[in-house]
Amino acid sequence: MNGHASPGTIISFQGVTKQYEGDAAVLKNVSFEIERGKFYTLLGPSGCGKTTILRLIAGFTVPTKGEIYFDGKLINHVPANKRQVNTVFQDYALFPHLNVFENIAFGLRIKKLKQAEIKEKVLEALRFVNLAGYENREINEMSGGQRQRVAIARAIVNRPEIILLDEPLSALDLKLRTEMQVELRELQRRLGITFIFVTHDQEEALAMSDEIFVLNEGKIQQSGTPTDIYDEPINRFVADFIGESNIVDGRMTADFLVAFAGKSFTCVDQGLQPNEPVDIVIRPEDLEITRPGEGKLEVRVETQLFRGVHYEIQCADEAGNRWLVHSTRKAEVGEAIGLTFDPEAIHVMRLNETEEEFDKRLEAYI
Repeated sequence: MNGHASPGTIISFQGVTKQYEGDAAVLKNVSFEIERGKFYTLLGPSGCGKTTILRLIAGFTVPTKGEIYFDGKLINHVPANKRQVNTVFQDYALFPHLNVFENIAFGLRIKKLKQAEIKEKVLEALRFVNLAGYENREINEMSGGQRQRVAIARAIVNRPEIILLDEPLSALDLKLRTEMQVELRELQRRLGITFIFVTHDQEEALAMSDEIFVLNEGKIQQSGTPTDIYDEPINRFVADFIGESNIVDGRMTADFLVAFAGKSFTCVDQGLQPNEPVDIVIRPEDLEITRPGEGKLEVRVETQLFRGVHYEIQCADEAGNRWLVHSTRKAEVGEAIGLTFDPEAIHVMRLNETEEEFDKRLEAYI
């Protein structure tokens, strides 16, 4: 058993780098742990390394450096067919010449299980994905959402330890995609299997995950619960990538006091150097419109869009900062308004701080 992994850990990456010949490294000295029975999301833009992590876990490729452990055992060179892992691909990868039953049964037949056992397992998997009665349907007769369910049923039929999902919802329309997010989350809870989901859609990640790993340029920028990452982004990239943000330059005047937009404001952050340059994040929903002269900021409305549940209002202050506001209160383009916010709404980010440094700083004053 690998002594470095925490109890309950099923996957452990330790200093993993992946570099293809002649190219820059896709992953750069990445370390993390995946706990059994949780829903994880690897989130980031194209080329950030998230699919490479999936391929390394599946055994489709091997690391250039570092170690990968599965249940405490080194698996760097264990072939894909010897791992307790199944993958759901973006294009479903179903066999068009086989019906639903035979697509799901394919792996079971390779294992030479008896027909009665195959039938029992396939029908059980179909019930799990709400496709009971569809076993004789042809693949070309299925909708996109139904094909996705068949692909998931094929992945879960053998009850693997881990299911890897490589952007499996990206081809679906918005309504169906939202429905499948709920179904996948509930399926994972019922099965108790570890799900590792890859997406570039931050709303999808926030809605579905127990934990999120935010990646950029081959490194994990931040990991944590959706709430942690949304409320406490580690740097400008994470703040900008996760949800909509107002990010402005600031300066930490003292503990609990920060300056930006030409004024000083009370905040809840501490432990930084006096007059240290910082990035300031305030979420659009945390800005409240007031009458001119009654807010903490004075701004002028530049644009306004109605988004159904709120107005999306773009404003600018006299210092040249632009502010995005989500409000149920309507404003007029060209109008001068005030903006107010609570001290808790101000999130101070230290420039170039790593997640480890951020955690140490928090622990120092919690």
